[in-house]
Amino acid sequence: MDEATAPLFQQVADLITDAIADGSLPEGQRAPSTNELAAFHNINPATARKGLAILADQGVLAKRRGVGMFVCEGAREKVLTMRREAFAETFLVPLIDEAVKLDFPRKNLHDLLDKVAESRGLYE
Repeated sequence: MDEATAPLFQQVADLITDAIADGSLPEGQRAPSTNELAAFHNINPATARKGLAILADQGVLAKRRGVGMFVCEGAREKVLTMRREAFAETFLVPLIDEAVKLDFPRKNLHDLLDKVAESRGLYE
């Protein structure tokens, strides 16, 4: 399921894990509250709460009673590990499926991947 068609609560969870993964929401810092997320994204607070609950269930966020949800120690590595494990299924399988449909030669696909990676600074 791509991000645009994912349920809103999953999109909320994904936005927070994006911030954890890129370091803009560091371990130990308070995550946005249910009400902050609801107001900012113009969604129902229950939807925002469900997105936060997913991350709490995964051990990425922890609730501190009366204070809010905080990013757990080790959360960034946990998020990166989960994403690495899902990488092939999420990105490579659809890429290869489309390449097969287009009868895209394997060598050309490798060259294209290298070119795009270089343009993004991956091989510098």
